Order: sequence, then structure tokens, then C-alpha cells
Amino acid sequence: MTGVVMEEIQRVEAGSLHGRPLRYFDLVMAAFVVILLLSNILGAGKVAEIDLPLVGLWPFGAGILFFPLSYVIGDLLTEVYGYARARRCIWVGTAAMLFMAFMAWVVVKLPPAPSWTGQAAYEQVFGQVPRIVMASIAAFWAGEFVNSVVLARMKVWTGGKYLWTRTIGSTVAGQGVDSLIFYPLAFWGAAGWTNELVLQVMLTQWALKVSWEALLTPVTYAVVGFLKRREGVDVFDERTDFTPFAARV
Repeated sequence: MTGVVMEEIQRVEAGSLHGRPLRYFDLVMAAFVVILLLSNILGAGKVAEIDLPLVGLWPFGAGILFFPLSYVIGDLLTEVYGYARARRCIWVGTAAMLFMAFMAWVVVKLPPAPSWTGQAAYEQVFGQVPRIVMASIAAFWAGEFVNSVVLARMKVWTGGKYLWTRTIGSTVAGQGVDSLIFYPLAFWGAAGWTNELVLQVMLTQWALKVSWEALLTPVTYAVVGFLKRREGVDVFDERTDFTPFAARV
């Protein structure tokens, strides 16, 4: 006889997961870090432009297409595996970004061989302004932690119901903090950036990122459901220490 095996999903408090093997956690963490790094390497430096009906040409940072996926995966980590494991992934992502920035600085500063003609291209792509790099890392760190804390607390408040309210609500808060930190730190007072332009870009990017999260809600539901069924648990942070610097996982 053939049939579909239905995995039983058990509601558990986050602390009881300590030491329990999880099938997909490492893969989700790897996806989180890979998307985070690639969106910063490939997307951050390019300004793209599309022709919108009734609007005309609209410039935007290319990184916005993929960077919000790191927030979606951050939601998955907190929703499926709990805040403590999401916290671990945020720290891993932060360390990876710091190393990426350091490596880019070293590679750009190394004196090129006379026969190599790619130095100017390397400097343009990887020679990012330190102010922007530090603003990006600080904004990511703070925004992701706010996103994770809000989602974890809302899950307890809603009893695990209405997933869309906490994925979108946590993104509103997390991306809000991200944008409030990044744009003023990176561009306030910079050449070519008026205060009004900083505020306009900050609000536009925040609205676009939240909209991205809302559009991806069906995908989030599908992946969360799959992971919970495969892991067999539904994690609630009822007694969790939400300090970003706590060591226990």
C-alpha cells in the first residue's frame, strides 16, 4: 500500500531544542549568509533603471531585488527554529560581512602587477567607501535583531496563528530600523546628497522592501510549512533571553 507519510508537528518551547538534531537548519543558515553576501557584492554598487508606465524612468539600487530575501530567510529561521538560532545566524552573517569588507580592502590595496589591467575595475566594484560599509553592517545587525525579536514575540502573542501578520509586521519594524540607520549614516551630509534626498530614498527603499516581503508571503507560507513538517516541531520563544549577546543556542 502506498500513501503520504504525514509528519507530526509538536509545539515546543525554544529552550527544549537544545542539542536536538535539526535536518535543515544548517542549509537555511548557509542560504541566509550566501544571499546576504551576494546581495552586497553584486547588487550594492549598481544603480539600475526601469521604465514604469505612467511614471517614466525610475532608478533603483539593484541590491533591493535580492537583499530582502535575507529578511525572508531571517523570518524562516525565527519562525521555524526560534530566536536563539536566528541570533546565531545574524552573528555569523555579521562576521561574514566584516570579513568580506576586510578582504575587499586588502585585495584592492594590493599593488597590481604591471601586466594586469583590471585594477580600476576592481577599485570601482570592490573599493567601497568605509562609511557606507560600516553603515551597511550596523544597519543589517540592528535591523535583523529587531526583525527576529518582533516576530518571535508576535508568535507567542498570536499563539502561532496569522503568520502573515508577524512576517510583515516584523519586516516593517526591522527594515524601518535598517533604513533609519543606514541612509543617515551612509549619506547624510555626503556630496550630492541633500537631506531631503536622503529622507526620500530612505522612505522609498523601506516601502519597497516591505512590499517585497508582502508579495513573497505565499512563498514564506509554503517554505515554513515544509520545514515545520520535516523538522516535526513548532518553536515558541516563551522563556527566551532576547539579549543579542546571549551565548546559549
